[in-house]
Formats: sequence, structure tokens, C-alpha cells
Amino acid sequence: MISIDRMNEISNKIKDMATSSPLVDFEKNISALLRGAFTKMELVSREEFDVQAEVLRTTRLKLELLEARLIELESLNASELKSVSVEARQ
Repeated sequence: MISIDRMNEISNKIKDMATSSPLVDFEKNISALLRGAFTKMELVSREEFDVQAEVLRTTRLKLELLEARLIELESLNASELKSVSVEARQ
């Protein structure tokens, strides 16, 4: 059977080989490459997307309210113009 010291020695050698292997550099390079590509694509986080979606929703709601108010004011103005023109004829 292999002694515990020999197992630890083998384990340490494997760890050393793994940290010094090109695979670690490859993973770092791929990670940096992907981050750069995502930055160029101007992707946003889910949190930022959700915030902007909420801003858009409230802005649309405000726009709908303003459009309704505008229609109300325009109809009020049209009725006032009609009454003024009727009074002017009399």
C-alpha cells in the first residue's frame, strides 16, 4: 500500500502541474476574450434591464395620461370656441 506521505507528494505534484499548465492560461485568456466580446456587444445585466423596463413602463403610463388630458383639453377648448362663435352670431 502507498504511504500517506507518498500520496501527499503525488497530490502536490499534480497540483503544481495543474497550476503551471497552459490550461490555466487558456482559461484566463478565454475569460478575458469573452468579457471583451460582451463589452463590445453592449450587453446589460438582468438587473439593469429590469430597471430600464420599469422606467419604460412608467413613462408609457405617464404618456397615456398626458394624451388623455390633451384630448380632454382639446375638447374643452373646442366647446368653448363653439359657444363663443354662437354668442358672436347673436
